[in-house]
Amino acid sequence: MKASIAIQVLPQVDSEDELIRIVDEVIAYIKSSGLNCYVGPFETTIEGDSYDQLMEIAANCQKVAINAGCESVSAYIKVVYTPDGEVLTIDKKVSKHHE
Repeated sequence: MKASIAIQVLPQVDSEDELIRIVDEVIAYIKSSGLNCYVGPFETTIEGDSYDQLMEIAANCQKVAINAGCESVSAYIKVVYTPDGEVLTIDKKVSKHHE
């Protein structure tokens, strides 16, 4: 893997149920990319070989949230990019903690 991102999408809505529904739609979109991802309690991590593809997914996550019904959305994104090497994979980072 050449890149990974972690994204936290925070829709501005009035209820917890609505927040969960919209975040679930964003997660479904991320999963539909076919890339390896890991859903955590605060953010979802996605990894791949194309930096541009990951940036497109990050941008589209906010659009998915808006299209799902919120008027405003905030997103916090972390990016690791190593064009000539490899980044630590999700499995290497967390598998030992889930045995």
